[in-house]
Amino acid sequence: MKPHGMTEQQIIDGCKERDGKAQRTLYEKYARIMFAICLRYSVDGDSAKDLMQDGFIKVFMNIGSYKGVGSFEGWMKRIFINLALENIRKAKNLYKETEDIENIADMADDVDEKAYEISEADLMVMIHELPTGYATVFNLYAIEEYSHKEIADMLGISEGTSRSQYVRARQALQEKVKVFLKQNS
Repeated sequence: MKPHGMTEQQIIDGCKERDGKAQRTLYEKYARIMFAICLRYSVDGDSAKDLMQDGFIKVFMNIGSYKGVGSFEGWMKRIFINLALENIRKAKNLYKETEDIENIADMADDVDEKAYEISEADLMVMIHELPTGYATVFNLYAIEEYSHKEIADMLGISEGTSRSQYVRARQALQEKVKVFLKQNS
């Protein structure tokens, strides 16, 4: 059954007409998904809540521009991600040009089998502990599945810097996983 008996198109049409019930239904339907995105790009839960509120306001203000082409959820995710990146850029420029990927030592691919037992929550904590630049690129590439070219365009950095930030994020995350496993064995 659809939330409140409304189809996605009815919810969208209602939101375009500023109908409170449709807006509430849209929020209830997508809040968990969008909050997860906000958490990935925020320093803490309160910042994520603020970002989520700003994101839904932006969705409601711009829903008239959604033309029904492509996934509505994907359209919303793009708004939330762009808003999060805008907030990060405003905070400070965290993306220094770093050496190209070829100058970075190959990462060890020997994964401890116990690493697969780490909960998503513990892994998200580890990602949050990464420097913001690393975490942002890691989230965009590994979780949101953007290409390094798309990430470079979004963040105003070179593709090499995006690749470098991603490799460094993975290396730092691997170290955090090793420490976590050692502490919890």
